[in-house]
Parts: sequence; structure tokens; C-alpha cells
Amino acid sequence: MVNQKLNKLLSFGFISFCFCFGIGIGLFIRFGQLQRTNASTTPTETPTETEPIPFSVPEYTSPDTITIQAVGDIIPGTNYPNYRLPRNRNLLLPNSVREYLQKADLLFGNFESSLTNYPYSSKDISKGQVFAFRSPPTYAQLFADTGFDVMNIANNHALDFGSVGLKDTVKNLKAAGIETLGHKNQILLLKVNNVIVGMIGFAPYKFYNSIHDLKTAKALVQKAKTQASVVIVSMHAGAEGTDALRVQDKTEFFYGENRGNSIQFARTMIDAGADLVIGHGPHVPRAIERYNGKLIAYSLGNFLGYRTLSTAAETGYSMILEVKLNSQGDFVFGKIIPVHLNAQGIPHIDQRFRTVKLLRYLNNKDFPDNSLNINKKGEIVVAEKE
Repeated sequence: MVNQKLNKLLSFGFISFCFCFGIGIGLFIRFGQLQRTNASTTPTETPTETEPIPFSVPEYTSPDTITIQAVGDIIPGTNYPNYRLPRNRNLLLPNSVREYLQKADLLFGNFESSLTNYPYSSKDISKGQVFAFRSPPTYAQLFADTGFDVMNIANNHALDFGSVGLKDTVKNLKAAGIETLGHKNQILLLKVNNVIVGMIGFAPYKFYNSIHDLKTAKALVQKAKTQASVVIVSMHAGAEGTDALRVQDKTEFFYGENRGNSIQFARTMIDAGADLVIGHGPHVPRAIERYNGKLIAYSLGNFLGYRTLSTAAETGYSMILEVKLNSQGDFVFGKIIPVHLNAQGIPHIDQRFRTVKLLRYLNNKDFPDNSLNINKKGEIVVAEKE
């Protein structure tokens, strides 16, 4: 198992700089405001509701494939600045959801909180739309018990409690057997079913691998391709909320902050050698594209936001993205397991398939000529066009 070491601690000056990135998840906070080598234009029409579709998706397996499952933004409650935690941490991830997360060879999520007891936030939460999250260190075991292998920390909340909080988060996840992704210049190497997988995390901030520096990002992916058979890129990018459902080929801003051009970045990473790009950060699902034979999921939405994230409208639509790749990184099969967050931000498997309907709509709008289709059962189907 190739262990990844935490980069040098932030300087005091940089921590001060991070204050300006305290926008966090903005308008969509419910209670603040409204191993190893081991365009944001809201649709004018909405998907129609129909009778529940029986949840039965066929399994595609072979000895030559690895199964990757990924979920979006995770905040397991907070005890800062007030107490918003469940009476039992196991309530955060119901067994019905955990059952669907047991089939992955590699399970990935985007962790947007701090696992620390450090009392001092690096953010001035007295300012509007500035939020800081802190979860108990013992919660790391919840995610280990669920089966998570890797958590992304290249986002706008990993530094909510400065370098101490970040160090604690990495240490506590590591102690539970979970690797962290997104450290500067990091290529995380894992051995998955005898296939070497390289993972790299990117975000709009200089402390991490920056989505704004395409030249350096390309070089990092190219280097990873020399070390691994399969390269997976995680990108924290794009504006936030229901006004940001649509993917646009232009730079997106949120509260004046440059959140990058998701299409340009993701496609550039595929051209550099990435086999799969997983997006998160907009807090809503976004379309999935097949580009040069590779899959780009532009946003997986919220996955867990106990009393912190909005679950109104499409902010409550979520998914477990399952992708099967062969040992050369080629796409074999994929599916969307639809999830819906209840009023408290706890995920449940959605028999109404609302996320599937939404993604079918978004794909038709954003990538109408793409060779990738999502059928009514959530299967990701490649249909080469004449």
C-alpha cells in the first residue's frame, strides 16, 4: 500500500488567505441561512413524475473489470457553531443505502467537513454565506464501516479549522483505513483487483491541485498514467445550487469566486490520459458525458448533509454512480443508483427514480449529440451513432 503523506502545513498567511474562500455552500445551507499500492440556466421544463420503477438493474461482471462507486458531497452533521448531530451516528447512513455500497472494489466520496476537536475555525462565520463544519473524529469509523476507501479533501471546507483541522481529518480517516485525495502534487496509487489505479484530486484553490492551472494538471495526469493502468480524476468545480444544474462550456462563478470551466478542465484531463472524471461541488446532479470513449460525471450532487445542506428541489436529488472499467481503463458498463435526501439530509434509495429522470433530461439538453444514453432503469448505455 502506497501511503500518501500530508503536504507541509499551511503557513499562517495562507490560512488568512483561506478566509476569503469561506463562501462554502452559499445559499444551499439549510440551517445557516435559509493500498494504496494495496450557464447556469435552470430548465424551463422538469421531468414528469410516473409510477415507481422496480429497482432492478442487471449486474455486469467479468474478471477483467473493476467496479468503482462514487457519491457526492458529504457533511455528517456539525457541532460548530451549534450542535447539529444525530443521537446515533449510524442513523446518517441507513442500511438500505449501505447495501448498495457493498459492491464496489473502490468506493469514493467528497468529504466537506472536518474530523477534529480543534476549537478555532479559520473562517469568520459572522459574515453572510460563510460556514464552517466540524464533525466528531469518531465519525471516521462510520465511513469505514460503510466501505469507503477514499475521501476527497480538495474542496472549500477541508480547511474550515485550518491546518490543524485538516491534519486531524487526514489522520482520523487514515486511522480508519480511508485514504484522502487532493493533496498538492499527490498521485494516490491503489491496487484494485490486481489493477493499479491512480487518483488525483483537483479544486479551484492553489493549496490543492488547481483546476485553473491546466498545464500543471495535464502533467500530473500524464505522470499518473506512467504509474497506473487506470487514472481517475476528482474535480471540485462549478457554481452551486438549482441555478447551476446545466453544464456550460465557460468559466463559472459563485459569489464572485472563480469555480472554473468544468467542461474544459474535464476534457483536458481525458486528453491527458484520465479514464474517468468524477465531479462534485455544485450540490446538485449534473449531466454525464462520454468524451473520447471516457466517462465524465460533472456533479454527483449532495449525498449526506445532516441538518446542514438544503434538500429542496434538486438539491435533494442524489445518486450512487457505479462504473465498471476494464484493466486498460476502458468503459464497460455504468449505472445510476438513484438516491433522495430527506428533510434532515439523510440519503435513501429512491424507488421513484427522480435522479435518473433528471439526468436523462439534463443529458438531452446539455449533450444531445453524445453517444451516451441513460435508460429508465439508470443504466448508462453507449450507443454509437451513425
